[in-house]
Amino acid sequence: MDEPIQKMEKDCSAIVDAQFPEIDAHAKTGNLTKAFEQLLVLEKQTRSSADLASSTRVLKRFIQLTFEANDWKLMQEYIVLLSKKHGQLKQAITRMIQESMECLDKTPDMKTKLELIDTLRTVTDGKVYLEVERARVTHILAKIKEDEGNVNEAADIMQDLQVETFGSMEKREKTEFILEQMRLCLLKRDYVRANIISKKINIRYFKETEVQDLKLRYYDLMIEYSLHENEYLNVCKHYRQIYDTPVVKEDPAQAKKAVENAVLFVVLAPFDNEQSDLINRVHLEAEEVDTPIYRDLLKCFITPELMRWSMIEQIYGPTLGQNQALSGADEASKKRLKELHSRVVEHNIRVIAKYYTRITTKRLTQLLDLPDKECEEFLSKLVVSKTIYAKIDRPAGIVSFAKSKHPNEVLNEWSQDINALLGLIEKTCHLITKEEIIHSITKVI
Repeated sequence: MDEPIQKMEKDCSAIVDAQFPEIDAHAKTGNLTKAFEQLLVLEKQTRSSADLASSTRVLKRFIQLTFEANDWKLMQEYIVLLSKKHGQLKQAITRMIQESMECLDKTPDMKTKLELIDTLRTVTDGKVYLEVERARVTHILAKIKEDEGNVNEAADIMQDLQVETFGSMEKREKTEFILEQMRLCLLKRDYVRANIISKKINIRYFKETEVQDLKLRYYDLMIEYSLHENEYLNVCKHYRQIYDTPVVKEDPAQAKKAVENAVLFVVLAPFDNEQSDLINRVHLEAEEVDTPIYRDLLKCFITPELMRWSMIEQIYGPTLGQNQALSGADEASKKRLKELHSRVVEHNIRVIAKYYTRITTKRLTQLLDLPDKECEEFLSKLVVSKTIYAKIDRPAGIVSFAKSKHPNEVLNEWSQDINALLGLIEKTCHLITKEEIIHSITKVI
């Protein structure tokens, strides 16, 4: 919150201009004590007069002189001292802190830099008008800790700040800070907190063309989170958002990679109404990019026809094997490859349920290229998820996909069939009578 505008009682710029050369002369001769004594008197005059411009110059001069003297301890002492002065103008303190932050990259060693950062964080703590400066210093500290290998400590330091409530921080800088919090949480493997932090970003902000780099960073992080949670449908959505970014569409290689990954993960996602809708949308996008193999794979899942896993491996295996999501030697990549096989089997079962009302388990195992036990497992899984209706008669070795009907439904259907039959008989009788009349008239003539 900005402080109320304080009326300047006296313009001290002339006094400051007159005394600065004398103060600088004392500092150059090594008489820092005399220089700072004179500066403190001048600081009190400018503060009492509420002269913002002069007060700012004096406070910044404290920082400059201590920096030139390479006395970092003294700089920290004056930062704390001057920020606690009664009646000190908030804008002047802000300029002093900003001047101090510029010295961070010029510190002689890491110990001095950390001490100065600690001082700045102490001074800025709890002060709304210094919230942006505190966030920037905290980001620098977290980066140092991460470079040292203390990822957990760096993540904890960043999480202390709720930048989404900072009104004085620009939206871009705020988004960058939140993305950094997400990245550190993912490095720390704190996936729950990473998901919570991700909800602080309004994705409508990414519609602006000048923040495309932030949009790509955000969705890369969300893909990493969704992959860990095995949320393949969300991964597909994130890749579609990446593809919709203008800078990606302008680059054929990036656009192709985004669409290929969107195809792969929409295929890996379990079947439901949302997945069925999304797979058709992705198919339209795949038509816009030169990805014939992935487009044909997608078409196999859209077309209600059986797929042989051996043929899928033979035709699409070499291309899919180059995809990073399936080519890794880790357990996650192996699991995704197994999931792809499962999706092929589930697709085949849905196709069989569409064309068959009853089928023998022997024939079913032939169509699915699976042993009896695995066939039953897949069938049970789809029945539990209510994707299909099926009953297995183990002694008879028959699987029934026809849902048993209530007696009332059977009776209603029978009644409708009888009505339709009577209607046809009545129509036929009418046509016969009509033909007889026409024939009798023709005979008479």
